[in-house]
Amino acid sequence: MKNNLINVLLVEDDKNMGLLLLENLRNAGYNATLCKDGEEGLAEYFKNDYSICILDIMMPKKDGLTLAQAIRKKDSNIPILFLTARTMDADKIAGFKAGGDDYVTKPFNMEELSLRIKALLKRTKQDLDKSVSDILHVGDIKFNTIDRTICVGSLIEKLSTRESDLVRILVENKNKVVSRTDIMQAVWQRDDYFTSKNLDVYLTKIRKILHADANLELQNIHGYGYKLIEK
Repeated sequence: MKNNLINVLLVEDDKNMGLLLLENLRNAGYNATLCKDGEEGLAEYFKNDYSICILDIMMPKKDGLTLAQAIRKKDSNIPILFLTARTMDADKIAGFKAGGDDYVTKPFNMEELSLRIKALLKRTKQDLDKSVSDILHVGDIKFNTIDRTICVGSLIEKLSTRESDLVRILVENKNKVVSRTDIMQAVWQRDDYFTSKNLDVYLTKIRKILHADANLELQNIHGYGYKLIEK
């Protein structure tokens, strides 16, 4: 089955790697466009509509993290997949903070890349297919899972895709304990050191938001997971 309507923006400064990825993506049926650096990638992004962005992190002129942040300012929904060197562990955490949804480490095989692309596109489609009435309530908080906003009183907070997924898990399991492993598998489809560190970053922000409602408490169940308590 061809993916003729799926436009892929590929930004990779390594010429050989870029051409190899471009060929494989096109052979898989994607309408892929290759850019050689971050500035060219950003200009191309604003010229055309893309379904997913695949960005190398280390690039000249504008690195992948800066490029991702610029893309996120225009579109908070488009999936962003980072390509990162195996030895640069810090890139993975920085990538999530910059708005990335997933990453693959070099060297990788095309089957892994293809599966990650399909998973991100599937999740994005599912998000778009949800009913606009899909609003969850907990305490005095109203959580809109479509536009990914949390409202409590006059406070309105916009969430990233990952943050929204995490809040949804906590809200749907309110007054129940959810393990860190279950959260990471549900949100990132993986359970490793880097995902664990990224989860901690997201939880810090979510705790601050929940503190706006005195009726809610996010408990840390030591050594296991978390429990969102509605008093």
